[in-house]
Amino acid sequence: MPVDLLEEEAEAHVRGVCFKTGPPVRTGVELEWLVQDRSDPHEPIAADRLDAALAPVEAPGALPRDGRITREPGGQVELSSPPATTLAACVEATATDLAVLRRAVEGAGLVLVGRGLDPHREEPPRVLDHPRYRAMERFFDREGPWGRTMMRRTASLQVNLDCGDESDGPAGYRYRWDLAHRIGPVLIAAFANSPLSRGRPTGWLSTRQANWSRMDPGRTRRPDHHPDPGTAWARYALDARLLCIPGAPGDESADWSAPSGLTFRDWLRGAPGLRPATLADLDYHLSTLFPPVRPRGYLELRMIDAQDGDDWIVPTALTSALLDDPVAADAAFAATEPLCQDGEPVPADEIWRRAARIGPADPDLAKATRACFAAAESSLARSGAPAAVRQALTDFAERYSERGRCPAHDLLDAPSRA
Repeated sequence: MPVDLLEEEAEAHVRGVCFKTGPPVRTGVELEWLVQDRSDPHEPIAADRLDAALAPVEAPGALPRDGRITREPGGQVELSSPPATTLAACVEATATDLAVLRRAVEGAGLVLVGRGLDPHREEPPRVLDHPRYRAMERFFDREGPWGRTMMRRTASLQVNLDCGDESDGPAGYRYRWDLAHRIGPVLIAAFANSPLSRGRPTGWLSTRQANWSRMDPGRTRRPDHHPDPGTAWARYALDARLLCIPGAPGDESADWSAPSGLTFRDWLRGAPGLRPATLADLDYHLSTLFPPVRPRGYLELRMIDAQDGDDWIVPTALTSALLDDPVAADAAFAATEPLCQDGEPVPADEIWRRAARIGPADPDLAKATRACFAAAESSLARSGAPAAVRQALTDFAERYSERGRCPAHDLLDAPSRA
């Protein structure tokens, strides 16, 4: 039988499962894609059409490198790589599985589109009817349209890296946690790719990130800084409002809605009319938190807009190099110092918003971005990364960061604004 969970036990559990320490060696990536009709990007994609397209690749073992296909509520498709022990292995495996996924989708007259926000369809229908998503939509609807937009119209690129070990240097989890947050605005600015909605400019280069900033701050903003990331995260998690309360497994008709305003800490302390919270409830609650860096036993960097074509390789390589190479890590730490104000070790929320709004037009962000790309290029050369990966990063830097641009500018410049 489930055992009632005490508050101190919950905090210890969060620290233990979310910050698993050890030498940082693994790299993974999760690629989300919008799915559009090849002939008409405005056309809604029916659920049965997407079902038919994905059927050959969704079964276990269907992808040659063991990637996993999942779907988001608006019909976005996500390809998650297994963790690899080198950047090269991660890129090779992901590219192999992505080629199979693309063939399956294109065979159904569809295309995978790498944009942070659907530039055409205002509100695609929600194609997933699980109780989680019904409760999630009701939760976010209380405060505005941004939750529905996030669920149905956005796509991101997530880079997954080990937390790090117990040391205080670049391999340590405390250093890596801070560095992941310091480079967060750089990654937003460099890869902003969502300046349009309904075919018109929104005033933001990353409208996806702007949308996130307007949602429930207790689950989408970064945690307050603390010398111990585990402590910071445990407090953040327990003080976040409940998005849903899972019901009995298999009951697809259940209402998982949580009482308005109730935090997990409130639940632990006793909420009238609710059963006691359990460890399983806490684990599920952790899956409903969406900050820019989410610890899940590894660090999941979530602030990057989806990228078109094969440009996903660039943020994957950049982020991996900056966190996993001690020399590049120190260079990135120094380069992002001007983004940190009033003695704080990480950038304030305003810097994140500025990155989403004007990106590399901000002088400090532009300088930090160029320095981070240079540090990553040197790191990839030292590590003997594949020539194609190094060239992809160099080409991207020459096309964008060295010119004070990002992919969003291409979309704004395009006559058709596709």
